[in-house]
Parts: sequence; structure tokens; C-alpha cells
Amino acid sequence: MVAAMRHAIATFLVLLIPAAALSGPGDDVISAEILPGWRQPSGAHMAAISITLAPGWKTYWRAPGDAGIPPLFDWTGSTNVHDVMFHWPVPAIFHLNGMRSIGYHDRVVIPMEVTPDRPGQPIRVDMSVDLGVCDEVCVPVRLRLQGELLPDAGPNGAIAAALMDRPMTEAEAGVGAVTCSFVPTGDGLSVTARIALPPGTGSEDVVIEASDPHIWVSEPAATRSGGMLTASASMVRTDDAPIAIDRAGLRFTVLDGHRAVDILGCSAG
Repeated sequence: MVAAMRHAIATFLVLLIPAAALSGPGDDVISAEILPGWRQPSGAHMAAISITLAPGWKTYWRAPGDAGIPPLFDWTGSTNVHDVMFHWPVPAIFHLNGMRSIGYHDRVVIPMEVTPDRPGQPIRVDMSVDLGVCDEVCVPVRLRLQGELLPDAGPNGAIAAALMDRPMTEAEAGVGAVTCSFVPTGDGLSVTARIALPPGTGSEDVVIEASDPHIWVSEPAATRSGGMLTASASMVRTDDAPIAIDRAGLRFTVLDGHRAVDILGCSAG
């Protein structure tokens, strides 16, 4: 199971392997340190990876936008890892050459909740993280992470702060009904989502993610009328299989510069 997972974790040894296109040492652009975190009463381990970027450089959120490079996390070789859940901090919006990307600059701490196969035992990690880092150009970078997460590790303030910097839930934001409708197009589907959400304090960006990683979703066009936010986007499969949408698996993130709202699923409408 571990070999099939693509996730990340913090540990004690970090080797930076820059892409051939990156001129100069890789650590001139990006560095990472381990925040080992703590073992929770549930038996899961809360750890994090802290990424620091050179001035002007950025890296990307789980859904990076049309101009971004998605992060890939490979657990191959790790032991005592059953599952991992990411707690992504609220990202920022960037625009380059008319395209939107979503990610982080300066420093980001990404908490990761690791459920071990054998609670109470150390978690041995041997994995790689492939990231895109961009300034005026974008280059791929690979981080190699190896080490142990020990059950007696203590709390960490940076991880706790990153956990607080999360999107609001639907209940916290006052989300009402969420509906979505689909219209076939020449190469996929057009989706229109209608989200009952009180207005924020700035311009709103919407991100739509499908549960199937082979479905690409374009940058939505978002409009607001009172308490209703409408977002429309194109959906296309990146392989040759027929396109099918799981409404419950659709994920909508609303970003307005001052808040983020995480919304899961939609009904027919």
C-alpha cells in the first residue's frame, strides 16, 4: 500500500536534488527542514515539512492552477505508514502572463497527519517530493526525505500555527445549498456550480477539483449576485476513458484574499 501512495512527510534527513535546468545550487532557491511533530491520542502522528523559498520564488498548492506544477509525493520505501492526510494552509493567488496559479511564497509549513499500521511504533520514512518552483521561469526540484517519526516527539508551535491557517468549513462560513449542472462539450463537460455563500471582503477566486486525478478542470469564471456565488469551468479527461463525474467527490475552494472556504460535494441543480 505504501508503494502506491503519493504523499509527503517530514523527517530528519533532507537531500536536495535540483533539476538539470536549474542553474546554481538547488538550495539557493529552496530549502526544507523537518518538523517532527507529535503523536496524537488517536495514534496518528502530526508532522510537517517546512519549505523556505528564495525571494521572488514560489511553489504550489495541491491544485496549482493552469500556470503551476502540481506537487507529487512518493512514499516508496517507507514503513509503518497506513494513510496520510494533508492539512494545506490557505494559499495565495498569483498571475503570470494572463494565467492564474495558486501556491506559496517565502515559507510554508504543510502539516501531515500520518496514520501508522502499528500505533505506538516509530514511523520510518524514505520518500521523495517533486515540486515546481517558479520566479520568471519554472523548474522542477526533488526533495529526498528519510528518517523516523518517533512516538515520544513533542508539540511544535509552527505546526500548530499552520493547522490554524486553514480554510473555513462550510458551517463556519455559513454555506447553504450547493448545486452543480453539466453540459456536454466537444471534448468533455462544462460545469456550473451555484454556491449559497455570504459575500466576503474582496474579489473571489474559485477552484474546482474532481476526485478523479485524470480530470482536468479549467480556471472557473466566477460571478456573484447577492448571497449566490456562481462558478463555471470546463472539465476534460487527460486519458482516453469516458468522462464521468462524482458529484460527492467535487471540491470547491473559495479564496478572496482574506479567507478561504472548503466545500465538498454538490447536488443536482
